Amino acid sequence: MKNVDIVFILLALVAEIVGTIGGFGSSVFFVPIGNFYFDFQSVLGLTAIFHLSSNLSKIFLFKQGLDKRLLLNIGIPSVAFVIVGGLLSNMINSTYLELFLGIFLVGFSLLFLIKKSLTISPNNKNAIIGGSFSGFSAGLLGTGGAIRGLTMASFNLEKSVFIATSAFIDFMIDFSRTFVYYNNGYIHKHDLKYVPYLFVIGIVGSFIGKKILAYIPQAKFRSLSLLLIVIIGLITLVKLIIQ
Repeated sequence: MKNVDIVFILLALVAEIVGTIGGFGSSVFFVPIGNFYFDFQSVLGLTAIFHLSSNLSKIFLFKQGLDKRLLLNIGIPSVAFVIVGGLLSNMINSTYLELFLGIFLVGFSLLFLIKKSLTISPNNKNAIIGGSFSGFSAGLLGTGGAIRGLTMASFNLEKSVFIATSAFIDFMIDFSRTFVYYNNGYIHKHDLKYVPYLFVIGIVGSFIGKKILAYIPQAKFRSLSLLLIVIIGLITLVKLIIQ
């Protein structure tokens, strides 16, 4: 493990475990962590590659919960808009967008936590809107899982449905943006030494997360997901203040 930061590897494992438990993937934690170690473009490239193995693991572990209707309604607009966001990622100052994202995540998550009976109908229109915002955010900022997680948490889905469907959508997003990021020059040779470790972490972290998730009752899963999204939003805002 010469020239590999062990602390970063361990933090990536924690991000994968927590992302699996929350149901929205590891990028929402991995991107802020990665920004402390790499430049923003390198983080985007590593996140896309890392997530390919991470989401394949979740698809295998939670495949019985896949919701094909949500997969199409959220996944297709996510893939379309991740390409748009990826192409714009080297043209737009991401600071203001991250600020908006942080405020949005904290505000809406707290709303659903306080008003526990509040849900959004899982109809085609709402799914398409959530998928579009999620994909655009993923392409532009490296992470869209929190927005997708907020959308799906508001639908009050069963946890295996939530995780399997989210992971499959995430895989489609990552597969698409990997080509865009490569074309943008975000995947650097000197960062590729981390790829084998991140590949293993994607598998191991997903497995550990599933084991822990078995002890979390369905009634508490939605609240846990929303609470984690609040934390993600706060981390995003604190990082901007520090910078």
